[in-house]
Amino acid sequence: MTLDPRRARLWTAMGLGPVWTERAEPEDASTLPRHSRIARMDWDELERSVAACTACELHRTRSRTVFGVGNRTAEWMLVGEAPGAEEDARGEPFVGQAGRLLDNMLAAVGLTRTGTSRQAVYIANVLKCRPPGNRNPQPFEVEQCDPYLKRQIELINPKLVLVMGRFAAQSLLGTDASIASLRGKVHRIEVAGRSVPVVVTYHPAYLLRNLADKAKSWADLCLARDVVAA
Repeated sequence: MTLDPRRARLWTAMGLGPVWTERAEPEDASTLPRHSRIARMDWDELERSVAACTACELHRTRSRTVFGVGNRTAEWMLVGEAPGAEEDARGEPFVGQAGRLLDNMLAAVGLTRTGTSRQAVYIANVLKCRPPGNRNPQPFEVEQCDPYLKRQIELINPKLVLVMGRFAAQSLLGTDASIASLRGKVHRIEVAGRSVPVVVTYHPAYLLRNLADKAKSWADLCLARDVVAA
């Protein structure tokens, strides 16, 4: 017999014995929408899900998925665009020449991609699989990967997300604005009910081709550092 709380208290006060309540059936996670299942995953489940993902056609041409690397309790989370050829081969974001430049940029503000100290960052991409020929990601591909990235941000709970590159900035912020107009200010994204500050900067691969803009990226890093320190 199921009673509302008021009647249950009356039954107890009158000495009429225990009140039986109907036990809810356990929720079957397999029947939930895909984004809801991903939103409940822990780190191990999330990484396994990415590795086995076939939600879009990119799984047919990838060598390896690129989940992310770094400190899973980081204050800084860095988000790039999509894996390139070297990332696809190694399963790690930002390797090769662009990765070395990124490591130097991080070191300049006292950060690193390795270890678990407060200075260690976490790095991920909007897409977990390489688009063929390094083409721009397509909207459907971004849509399928978005729950993975949002869950990573939620699990890390960073003080700041540093977004690198026009495509990553437009995807995460939901805008078609130019990177020039997005730089130099603090944006906000909502993740699991929390407002997370976002700073936009150039992609390291772009900086390798446009050395003059390194000074602008340095300014972006300084802005990000001030946000985290606040």
